[in-house]
Amino acid sequence: MSEVTLSGIKKSFGQNLIVKGVDLQVGEGEFLVMVGPSGCGKTTLLRLIAGLEQVDAGEVRIGGARVNDVPPRDRDVAMVFQSYALYPHMTVRENLAFGLTLRKFPAAEIASRVQEVAGMLELNQLLERKPKALSGGQRQRVAMGRAIVRRPKVFLFDEPLSNLDTALRVQMRGELARLHRRLGATMIYVTHDQVEAMTLATRVAVFNGGLLQQVGPPLELYNRPANQFVAGFLGSPSMNFLEARREGAQFTGKGFTLPCPADVTAEEATVLLGLRPQDLRVESQGPLTGTVDAVERLGFDGYAFVKTEAGLVAARFDKGVNVSVGDKVHLAPVADALHVFSKDGAKALRHPEQRAALEIAS
Repeated sequence: MSEVTLSGIKKSFGQNLIVKGVDLQVGEGEFLVMVGPSGCGKTTLLRLIAGLEQVDAGEVRIGGARVNDVPPRDRDVAMVFQSYALYPHMTVRENLAFGLTLRKFPAAEIASRVQEVAGMLELNQLLERKPKALSGGQRQRVAMGRAIVRRPKVFLFDEPLSNLDTALRVQMRGELARLHRRLGATMIYVTHDQVEAMTLATRVAVFNGGLLQQVGPPLELYNRPANQFVAGFLGSPSMNFLEARREGAQFTGKGFTLPCPADVTAEEATVLLGLRPQDLRVESQGPLTGTVDAVERLGFDGYAFVKTEAGLVAARFDKGVNVSVGDKVHLAPVADALHVFSKDGAKALRHPEQRAALEIAS
């Protein structure tokens, strides 16, 4: 059994309460990714699971057993760090074998496990090299191999790809996904990169200010965010937010009027409307108008960042549309694309139900 359960977890450093009462369950064989801005408590939670920090309040269970007072080496977890943490004077083979050697495994079993993991991670040709002779991607594979060779109950990853260039990050994400499918192990992964979260996770847990904001499958969080923070954190460019008042069958804001969907039943007079840039298009006519402040061209399409009376908004344009800085443009939302949040952003009042269902199904 390798499930991980956090109940009422709190952690302070001095007078600063970093983790403010987190409840979270990670199922056996799950790949859970914890995301959020710097300082939100995600790495601290990972260290609490590993036993590298002591819990101030609450309970940590691994495989059903309470481990609050169990030292790190006896928790049967393996952690992969951002810094690789390889021993520079040891070869790849020696780095892979080190944890098993410390635990006094028989030499034949150590050799067998090292060979198995080296084959799995394509390290066979590198076993006699030292870390200084390896690329960043190769070092990260060795760091992962050193964790895998132990066959722990739980793998913990602390932003392991952040030191790699873009191409290597994409490659290593694919390798991590394949590794999870092959091992079927419980993995908990910390990152600030939403692309990694959406790509790797079976479930994503979004944190902010030491609190768990929402947890669920990646597309569920993207399509049905619980609040403004989750909606703005997942998606690139970020979701646009427009303050508006509900007036009968329409929403009215600074310089725009939009129809109010029939399924909006909340009584709040003032709300926040959410529109993802992919759902707001540069068109010949539209309810929002403004001046293009910046353009991001992606080849097949692009995004225009437009100054409107309601604020700066991002909108998608197709390849054939000619958009330049300084242009006056009209913006129109895609049908049934409107998210609605309370004025303070604390809760979602409406999601585009039909589109969300279609995207999740696909």
